[in-house]
Amino acid sequence: MMKMTPPTIFLPEDAVTPVRQLLGIFSRLDQGRLPCKIVGVRPGDEIELSRELVVSVHRTWHTINSVGYLVWERRKKLKPEFAELSEHQCRDLARAGHNLTYEIRLPKVAYFGDSTPRGFDENPEFYQAEILIFEMTFVAETHRMEAIHKFGHCHLDDILDRRDCFKNQLLIASHFSTRYHDQQIVQTVKHHIPDMLDGRLLLWL
Repeated sequence: MMKMTPPTIFLPEDAVTPVRQLLGIFSRLDQGRLPCKIVGVRPGDEIELSRELVVSVHRTWHTINSVGYLVWERRKKLKPEFAELSEHQCRDLARAGHNLTYEIRLPKVAYFGDSTPRGFDENPEFYQAEILIFEMTFVAETHRMEAIHKFGHCHLDDILDRRDCFKNQLLIASHFSTRYHDQQIVQTVKHHIPDMLDGRLLLWL
């Protein structure tokens, strides 16, 4: 963050104070400033990025409070009752204070973060986003599913179980456990998903 425009960092509300303390410790150790704006968020909040883009905050399930994010593109559509009017008529009505449009939202990019599969199941909008970035911490068959979910993570089998739910154009699996080497991850995933979800699945290694 040094010598750069101070960023705005959004994170779960109860993490704001610890993160500020952590940044303060780094600043003292490094003897440098880490200017930034930290904003706490809760599930249900919305973050305005621009007139066209808004981010919704969603609850996910980890060992601590966690959230996911979904970027929506907002578009204005003419209400059906005004569809037969000319451009001139619509302009006059708009100038007179009439609201001629309604908003539609298109899910563009979803970020899942650390979570059990419940984060998917409780946020079905994630399945519809053009791009979905999600965690797949564990891939080996030897790991017990109960323990994986207890510690707030997903397994490759969780993705297989939901294969038909993913309507995304691109899926990016990430956050793999460091106990695996990259080639092991690639081989295991391709063994279980040889088509890589119709070529839509990428591994962020």
